[in-house]
Amino acid sequence: MIAAIKPAGANTRGLLAYLYGPGDHDEHLDPHIVAGFAMLGMPDPGRDENATLTELARYLDEPVRLRNSEFGKPVTDHVWHCPVRAAPEDRYLSDAEWGEIAQRIVQAAGIAPAGDDLACRWIAVRHADDHIHIFATTVREDGRRPKLHGSGIRVGDACREIEKDYGLRQLKKGDGTGSRRPTQAEMHKAERLGWDEPSAEWLQDRIRAAIPHATNAEEFIAYLQASGVEVQVRRGPSGDLLGYAAGRPGDVNEASEQIYHPGSKISPDLSLPKIKARLESSRPEEHPTARRNHPSTPWHQATDALDTLHTDLADDSHAQSHITALGELLEATAQKAPANLRAELRAASMAFARAQRSQIRAEDRAAHAVRSAARDIVHTATGPDGSALAALVAALVWATIVARRWHEAKNHAHQADAARQAVQHLQTAADHALAPTLTELTARPPRDQARRVLAGDVRAAVPDHAERILTDPAWPALAKVLADAEARGHQPHQLLREATAQRELTTARQPARVLITRIQHTGRNPAPNRHAEAARRRSTLATSVRVRQTHDGQLPSAATTPTEQQRRQRR
Repeated sequence: MIAAIKPAGANTRGLLAYLYGPGDHDEHLDPHIVAGFAMLGMPDPGRDENATLTELARYLDEPVRLRNSEFGKPVTDHVWHCPVRAAPEDRYLSDAEWGEIAQRIVQAAGIAPAGDDLACRWIAVRHADDHIHIFATTVREDGRRPKLHGSGIRVGDACREIEKDYGLRQLKKGDGTGSRRPTQAEMHKAERLGWDEPSAEWLQDRIRAAIPHATNAEEFIAYLQASGVEVQVRRGPSGDLLGYAAGRPGDVNEASEQIYHPGSKISPDLSLPKIKARLESSRPEEHPTARRNHPSTPWHQATDALDTLHTDLADDSHAQSHITALGELLEATAQKAPANLRAELRAASMAFARAQRSQIRAEDRAAHAVRSAARDIVHTATGPDGSALAALVAALVWATIVARRWHEAKNHAHQADAARQAVQHLQTAADHALAPTLTELTARPPRDQARRVLAGDVRAAVPDHAERILTDPAWPALAKVLADAEARGHQPHQLLREATAQRELTTARQPARVLITRIQHTGRNPAPNRHAEAARRRSTLATSVRVRQTHDGQLPSAATTPTEQQRRQRR
């Protein structure tokens, strides 16, 4: 059951005309009052043919008129409106039941506390089977204003109790971090204009897509404008950016003026101060060319960065920071992934947006590596190879599962549910990403003798999951990955141990597939050869000494070794 308190209004008669009217799509049927502050003698235009909307409005507005006649400054924000809607699968509720529900909601809100004879005047109008509209004028009979601060939270708590008492679908308790739901008017406007989603949701998608592309607030604003978003900025006397509002092209008011939505109203985590904090935390602290010269691609670096997620969960502020950055990495991956994966990754990113924010304040700099990886991915000119992409998507699956578990441990119900939805999309994407690699590996299996030896490595390294791995349809492909890694100098049992240390296999649907992506990632380079490395160091030292001596005019003879020359110089 959802109760959505609307912004305060001033036109009692106008709102009543809507409640008793046919509706925008003739959806209002049999409008009538099911509850009110004093049912006896109250006019109901839906049941009494002699009653009028004007008469009912005057009846509800009486305390407002009395207060305005006694005080110099009139009350103009006195209309309180709260639609209350049952879930589609809920049972039919009678007028009497809806009346009881309305009574409990106005008590929780502070409109009409229990036993208060001087409370505000209110009514509940029903014009459909699945919802009512509670209407009140917020001046009490004694002329005072009701205390409505925090009423949304109290009403939400009351709805959770009502769901239990009436056997209705039980929703999760809100925590004040959710995005504003689009109004009926916004949804009807989107439908009328042929838009797939209301403006606020459209803008939220574009704003989140812009964050990985920017390193500061000015770049963020510029990217939004370049992507087709109308942006209105607020600056201080010094020219510093203080705030922004975003608008969807074509979304105008009756005067044909562009409608703008402040970032904080689009979503609580999209205010300018919060975006600036995230962008500043992703600035590189090393030399600009340091990571450019790193042998790993941005896709490999992103996979490595995700390995730090589960190690930082002990600190709540660090955990929240990593989860927020994980959402940015999901968005970046969705933007640059191949077309056949983009839809599922985009759906995962959109679902995970709700999991990115909670009441816990994030220590943004803790997730520097993940944010840097997201920024590098959106700026890379080349796409990933098959194994790198499969490894990253598999790592995203596991990181999102870790995020879900953390939210569950903190009783963040909405966030945990959002992460669960994201995992479902990511698992589908992971299957698609790995399919070409599996086909290629299966086409060149190792010899039977080698496979038997590798099966022994599996039993020794992962005894608790060995049978699941060896009976997994992807086991032949995993055997080939292990054989290839062994040819590069790696120890298969060591790679298996490292892989299972990074990602537990109990919850893995197909453990062999999980190990394929992990081992391809960690074993992609040849294993270090200690003898070759020692020889390389000796060669480097000899060259360095020769260069130094040549510079000093002391070129040694070919028969003289660097060690002898050093000994002579010390003498």
